[in-house]
Amino acid sequence: MKRSRMKSSRPKTTKIRQSARMQDCTFRFPAICNYNPETTVWCHSNEIEDGKGAGLKARDEEGAYGCSACHAFYDGGYVNHDVDRGYVRAGFNVARAISQKILKLKGLMP
Repeated sequence: MKRSRMKSSRPKTTKIRQSARMQDCTFRFPAICNYNPETTVWCHSNEIEDGKGAGLKARDEEGAYGCSACHAFYDGGYVNHDVDRGYVRAGFNVARAISQKILKLKGLMP
């Protein structure tokens, strides 16, 4: 029986993801954010309506610039802080709006 090739586990790098390098965090969760642009990555939405699914990331356009601490908090770390999911979603929506404006200024979004 012939084996099929394994999928690469490494995500595809895009211009939007690359644009996160040295970008300020747009989440800025109080008492969480490390305010260190050296740790900023592109944080994809965790919402189904944005394209998130089991084993699937949301579309790149549905994301925000986030430091490592805010990204970990957004991706589920908030449960250890007794914080409501609605608060985290609202924080993401603000960060996404700011990030999308930045992407437009950089010419990465229409």
